[in-house]
Amino acid sequence: MGIVLKQSLNNTIVTYFGFAIGAANTLFLYTNFMQPSNYGLIQVILSVSAVLMPVLAFGVPNSLVKFYSSFKNDQSQNSFLTLMLLLPLLLIIPVAVLSYLANDAIGNLLSRQNDVVKDYVWHIFFVGMAMAYFEVFYAWARIRMKSMFGNFMKEIFCRIGQTILLLLLFFKVIDIEFFINALVGFYLVRTLIMKLYAYRVRKPQLNFTLPKNWKTIIKYSGLIILGGSTAIVLMEVDKVMLNNFLELENVAFYAVAGFIASTIAVPSRAMHQITYPLTATYLNTNDKTALTQLYQKSSLTLFIVSGILFLLILLNLNELYELLPEKYSGGFMIVFWVGLVKVYDALLGNNNSILFNSDYYRSILFFGVLLAVLAILFNLWLIPNYGINGAAIASFSAFFVYNSLKLGYVKAKFKILPFTNETLKVLGLLIVVAAIFSAFNFSFHPFLNIVLKSMLMLVFYVGVLYWFKISEDVYGFLSKYLSR
Repeated sequence: MGIVLKQSLNNTIVTYFGFAIGAANTLFLYTNFMQPSNYGLIQVILSVSAVLMPVLAFGVPNSLVKFYSSFKNDQSQNSFLTLMLLLPLLLIIPVAVLSYLANDAIGNLLSRQNDVVKDYVWHIFFVGMAMAYFEVFYAWARIRMKSMFGNFMKEIFCRIGQTILLLLLFFKVIDIEFFINALVGFYLVRTLIMKLYAYRVRKPQLNFTLPKNWKTIIKYSGLIILGGSTAIVLMEVDKVMLNNFLELENVAFYAVAGFIASTIAVPSRAMHQITYPLTATYLNTNDKTALTQLYQKSSLTLFIVSGILFLLILLNLNELYELLPEKYSGGFMIVFWVGLVKVYDALLGNNNSILFNSDYYRSILFFGVLLAVLAILFNLWLIPNYGINGAAIASFSAFFVYNSLKLGYVKAKFKILPFTNETLKVLGLLIVVAAIFSAFNFSFHPFLNIVLKSMLMLVFYVGVLYWFKISEDVYGFLSKYLSR
């Protein structure tokens, strides 16, 4: 677990730095420098692109991680990597042709409520393609245990680009149309830079001979399209469907609240960069003991971090909304429901890695497709009745069912659970923290209130964790840090 904790902490720092930039953009620059309708348009473009991305990637990022360690010599590795480079083109080219031939029809489908969206079909395609190949090259680096630079590009590069564009927009150097075109450009440039880095880590030697197990690889990649699409649909479908029921500014309001809650997922995203290839290795070598330890320790560590982040956000949310324009301040329930989703995700540890790298991925993909449909149905029912709060409840409901099924499936097939006695101890500690600090109300400036309450909560929480040694990894890290 040492290498996992070390690289996860490094990735967490990078990811949180990216989220800090994203927070400045989302909570202050976008909300003050851009009209909500324009911000909503950008969110729709990026959300639809994210839904398109796993289709265009053809499951290659997952296949790279799953199969690379099974090839033992340079010739077989080169053959495999060549296949991985070319496989996404099997869908990118047809989708490009379809976008050209059916541009109007696709635009009309996306713009039933907001006509302006229909002019951005090609923007969506290019961003989706850039996202897809970025993930391919990112996985290319991760299989060599090099995740830091890719994480920097993923979390920081485009956010800095947005900051620059927002400042140029504020000073009227550019208009909104230039902003959107330049944003597409940033995604394309990011992919190019990631490609150059990936090739530096592991220079490709093209070998057009198909690997012996190429049918298995392509079959797995095709099925992973469904899995990747399911995860993205569950995360992005709410904003896409809000666009079809409500005015664009509602997408902007939802995006701000959703971003606040999404900070809870940062440690999970950082840790998964390193647990994913480790899980694949343990499964390939049939190391059940190491797999169980990784499952339980990743769950406990992520629950410790995500749980306190959830409370820090909820107990400071009213003060945070006082710092934002008033029209953005009605998202408490969105943050609550989406935040619960992120905590449950964290509690599962490397559950996804186990499923998608095992021989049981077909069944869970089937569950995922059914639940993506369920998420759409929840949104169709709840958004017309409850507006943007309905979208948050729909996301929570779909993820709760989906995660519960994944938890039960791993238990049934591998006879392991992520929970330990320490999990209950952390849950009890979180309840105590919530009970104590929900009564704390200071009369200072909202920013000072947030800082003061957060510091008190963290000191109490970390102190109890350290004193009672609830987590070996957290205790070891804190002891090492304090000794310095």
